[in-house]
Amino acid sequence: MASPALFLMIVFLIVPFIMAFYLGFTNQRLISPNPTEWVGTRNFARLLKIKTLSLDPIIDEETGEPILDEEGNLTYPRVREFTRNNPDYPELDGMQEWISRDFGDSRWVLLSGDVVFMKALINTLIFALVIVPVQSGIGLLLAVLVNQKIRGVNIFRTIYFVPVVVSMVVVGLLWRFIYDGQNGLLNNILGFLTFGAFEAIDWLGNPSTALPAIMGVSIWQGVGFHMIIWLAGLQTIPGVLYEAADVEGAGTWDKFRYVTWPGLRPTAIFVLVTITIAAFSLFTQIDTMTRGGPLDATQSIIFQMVIRGYEKQDIAGGSAITVIFFILVLVVAMVQRYVTRERE
Repeated sequence: MASPALFLMIVFLIVPFIMAFYLGFTNQRLISPNPTEWVGTRNFARLLKIKTLSLDPIIDEETGEPILDEEGNLTYPRVREFTRNNPDYPELDGMQEWISRDFGDSRWVLLSGDVVFMKALINTLIFALVIVPVQSGIGLLLAVLVNQKIRGVNIFRTIYFVPVVVSMVVVGLLWRFIYDGQNGLLNNILGFLTFGAFEAIDWLGNPSTALPAIMGVSIWQGVGFHMIIWLAGLQTIPGVLYEAADVEGAGTWDKFRYVTWPGLRPTAIFVLVTITIAAFSLFTQIDTMTRGGPLDATQSIIFQMVIRGYEKQDIAGGSAITVIFFILVLVVAMVQRYVTRERE
């Protein structure tokens, strides 16, 4: 009876998983007349390579003074002079400028072997750090509210859960119109509430607001699912415990702290793990709303994996990103498991 499901899991999960590990150590391309070659850890080294470079101001050879630009600022050598065929810096060859900061008269530059991937990695981590506590917290709050035995509570449960059953593709397209910088619903509402004082923002076209906008959509769409999970956990807590707490004179906060939260521990572990995996798997929102822009402000690991593996036909690079993603999620899951373990 289990053989059809096992067959599908082997073909579509286990075999691709093993192939991704193998192809990540090769130069495999989707369509190429050249034979596949084993390149070892070159793909991983390029993705994860980070170096720092210190630049000193350009000095006028005649006067010995630093050369200033039109605005009176110090000028520095171009980074590519050190990262393009420079025999004095062979370890920097092919690297790209990621972040630069001025400290005193020196400029420190953080270089990366793949700037776009590093941006995707940082964006994914930031997204997960925000989504996991906020979405789980709001879901728990809604679950507590709709767990009340009052008339019409099922209506609110339905309202909160409706976004979950809507496809994320549809949600992404809908929120693109809401976030529109010209005639978007959000800008119109904020302008109405402030009597026209609010200046319209291109939420998805501004690098500083694009990722928070994606976070808002993700929380709105997924919080109802975790509300239902929290609600199921709440309904497994025996009512006699709350009756005993009332007899002891416990307040609302004491009952939540000493009765509700300990009873929700298994549910909390499940919610944290599922939200974390979903957060690290950020793709559909990016694909339908921003395509990784503007200026790579909304790149994600999974989006980069798909773009490189299929659009750029770099199967080896996409497979290497897959392996890194697997290790990242595994480490996070193990840390969560350790933190939420049973304590004597």
